[in-house]
Amino acid sequence: MGLLGIEKLEKNKKNQSILMAILAAALYGISSPVSKLLLIEIPPTLMAALLYLGAGFGMLMVNLIKVLRKQEQIEAKMTPKEMPYIVGMILLDIAAPILLMIGLTITTSSNASLLNNFEIVATALIALSVFKEAIGKRMWIAISLITISSMILSVKDFSSLSFSIGSIFVIMACLCWGFENNCTRMLSLKDPLQIVVVKGFGAGIGSLIISMILKEYSRNVTYIALALLLGFVAYGLSIFFYIKAQRELGAARTSAFYAAAPFIGVLISWIILQEGITKSFLIALIIMLVGTYFAVSENHKHSHTHTKEVHEHKHNHNDGHHTHIHEQEVAAEHSHEHAHEAVEHKHTHLPDLHHRHFH
Repeated sequence: MGLLGIEKLEKNKKNQSILMAILAAALYGISSPVSKLLLIEIPPTLMAALLYLGAGFGMLMVNLIKVLRKQEQIEAKMTPKEMPYIVGMILLDIAAPILLMIGLTITTSSNASLLNNFEIVATALIALSVFKEAIGKRMWIAISLITISSMILSVKDFSSLSFSIGSIFVIMACLCWGFENNCTRMLSLKDPLQIVVVKGFGAGIGSLIISMILKEYSRNVTYIALALLLGFVAYGLSIFFYIKAQRELGAARTSAFYAAAPFIGVLISWIILQEGITKSFLIALIIMLVGTYFAVSENHKHSHTHTKEVHEHKHNHNDGHHTHIHEQEVAAEHSHEHAHEAVEHKHTHLPDLHHRHFH
């Protein structure tokens, strides 16, 4: 495939991944307004556990249906090589909500809402400094505008804001989520279903243990069932599409598009809970749309080198990067261990697995 064909394919993958990131945000946006209704009967810590467990159980059932239908497995499974990222992902998913809850007991909800938006910046900074993900000027402008819009949306009264010890705990929670997003990104080429199941049960059981220690229970079977269902939709399916988006966009860009979730949550609250739309929401929405424009219109193109490597993930032979030969011709997507020869070329690209080079 020529370089023009590769660029066209990269553009299509980018557009599809952006849609997946926004879909993930839309599904997650459902969680806040619906959780607000369920929290009437379910304590917060137990609610967190049920949402993660709902994601794990739901995606496990989806996987079982695929197996029963004997659908061909074309995604690469996680291996012991990924264990550090798997363990990190689960522990950080457990630690972050705990740190946030501690922060909420010490600082005001306005402070917590404002500082919670630091997750977008933390994800980008960690992706850049630790995982060497390329972030250009337009993307930094996008991240800045999207963060500002989220701050405007999350705080009603800026005059009441103050920095406290509780604020430090909220920032620590955001750092945990920032590292967790990047750990998930390092797993993004593996089977998303398997990742969500592991993530759901790991974080869910951990949160459930904490709930039991705090003696936060509920005997309302109907509300528990609804919380599990919400977990499947707002966490399970959302994380699934989030991982698929990360596969092509990287951690920083996916996090930026995922920041649409609070806006979607406000719109759902307006429809379901009859909560009004404020002027600050409209201002924040305009800034968000401008930031999204900078993110979508980013064009990262330069001469780069692909080093020789061997790895396993889902792929096809139409993207210009998979030129290995099979004994029998394979046209569809498939997964197996394969080798890449060293090559240097120039085309528009994203920080996917094959473009995690230094700048």
